[in-house]
Order: sequence, then structure tokens, then C-alpha cells
Amino acid sequence: MANVLVTGGAGYIGSHACKALKAAGYTPVTYDNLATGWDWAVKYGPFVEGDLLDRDRLDAAFAEHAPVAVMHFAALSLVGEAMSNPAKYWRNNVAGSLNLLEATVAAGVPHFVFSSTCATYGEHDNVVLDEHTPQQPLNAYGASKRAIEDMLRDFEAAHGLQSVIFRYFNVAGADPDAEIGEAHEPETHLIPVMLEAIQGKRDALTIHGTDYDTPDGTCIRDYVHVCDLVDAHVLGLSWLREGRGSRVFNLGTGRGFSVREVIDASRAVTNEDVPHGEGPRRAGDATKLVSGSTRAEEELGWVPGRSTLARMIADAWRWQQTRS
Repeated sequence: MANVLVTGGAGYIGSHACKALKAAGYTPVTYDNLATGWDWAVKYGPFVEGDLLDRDRLDAAFAEHAPVAVMHFAALSLVGEAMSNPAKYWRNNVAGSLNLLEATVAAGVPHFVFSSTCATYGEHDNVVLDEHTPQQPLNAYGASKRAIEDMLRDFEAAHGLQSVIFRYFNVAGADPDAEIGEAHEPETHLIPVMLEAIQGKRDALTIHGTDYDTPDGTCIRDYVHVCDLVDAHVLGLSWLREGRGSRVFNLGTGRGFSVREVIDASRAVTNEDVPHGEGPRRAGDATKLVSGSTRAEEELGWVPGRSTLARMIADAWRWQQTRS
């Protein structure tokens, strides 16, 4: 089986990608420094513990495993931290990715699948976002991802490295088999925080901002099931290996839900009330982020069939209960 180097493969999305790659006939090779990932999440292929800033370690991983492609998930991704400590994000996300790109080219690997984000778009009032929307990130997280996209275009022009770039919306849910799932320290994502509040693992969920220009005053996001998301990555890898060239795809459902709507949906799924309170807005948060793109569906044949709010919460709830 062909090897694929998966950076951040011990993290939330990366570990689900490793399972999907294994099911598709690849051997995922996880490269992770375990700063935000977990060794228990590495279940589907070899593990190389290493940092993206360690070029010698990267070169050794390429030499040992000879991957046919790279899937790059490893990144810092906390918006609040990106606002208060931008240097950390530029150093880790951008300098680390530059190291990885140079190692990829040096090893002669022709294909690169990149985990980008809708945060590169920034704030666009009353606009659904497609791949042509101007990129105006509000924080160093989004800006770092945009910079890596720029690097990929330059590396293709100079070295022929072809890439598929996926700009995600909000990823949620967990492996339906509950083998792996979302586990961040600290946890900041809405659905797992909400479920932890239900379980009594935290006092309450805080709604960050109730004065947004939305129907109920809370910000709106487009949620995508993590398993749908990683299926797109396998399709993107096939796209590259079939010689179809570099491409950018949004990954969203085109439907947005407010924080209050997510809370209401969780009551229906769990039959539990959500302890919650209200707090101020978080710096760097956009009012509404919803995909307006059908490119992934039309060109990749991607269908986010699991990405209903009920399914995402149910799968996340099943996973959370295994961790009690």
C-alpha cells in the first residue's frame, strides 16, 4: 500500500483522516509532535514523533517511509491565542510549513493536500463565501493559513508541487465507531464544550457574544461532520494522483446555525438541558461564516451526507460518553 505522510495525524481531524486513508487502501504515516495531539489516536499506521521545525527529522521521515503524498493538518488554531500571541502562529504554522514544503520537494513528492480554513476570508457581511471571495483574515491564525496557500502556489510555479487546498468551515462530530474523536486541551469548540457542560465536566457553556447582527444575536457557523471532511481529503488525493492539477475547495454545507440553535439541537439529541451563561464577544470572531460553494460537490463528487446537526451532535455525544 502507498504511504501518505499525515502531519498532525495524532490530532482531531488528522486522526480521522488516517482512518479514512487506511479504509481507502493507503498506509497513513503520522508525523506529530504531540503538542496538541494524542498518541492514543495513532491507530492506523506508523508514528513518527517530530516537529515541523526539525528539518532533519522531516527528511528522515521522508527517507524512511517514501510517501506518495503529504496531507498537512498540523497547526495551531486557537483564535484568541492567535490574537494575543501572533508570533507563535507565524513561527509554528508558517515557518513549520515552509520546512515541510522544502522537505517535500527535496524528497521528490509531487502531491500535497492542505488543511486551510474559512478564517482566511475574514468578515464579509451578508455574503456566502465561495473560493473567489477576497481573503481578508481577522487574526494571525487565518493569516498564517493564507500565507501557506501563497507558498503552495509559489512552490508549484518553481518546483511543480501540485496541491489541493481545502478551506474548512466548522468541523464537528466524531468517528461513528467512537474509536477516535475530539479531544483538545483546553477545549474551545462549541459542541464538545456544550457536551462537557451537560456531563458536569465544566460548570457551564459560555455564549461569547449575544449582540451580533443575526436573528438571535449569536454568531452563525456552517458545521461539517469530521468524517465528511476527511472523505473530501481522500477524494482530493485521488484528484491529484489522477493528474487533475492544483485546486482550491471550500468544505461546508451551505447552511449556517447560530450558537443558540446548536444548544437547542443538543437538547433534542441528549435529552439534557445545557447549563450556559452569556459573556462578551471574543476578539477575532466573525459574525457569520457560511459556505456558498458547490465546487467540491460538482468537481470532486463530495456529498456531506453526515453533516446534519443531529448526526454531528449524536456522534460527538457517543464519543464524549466513552471518555467519562
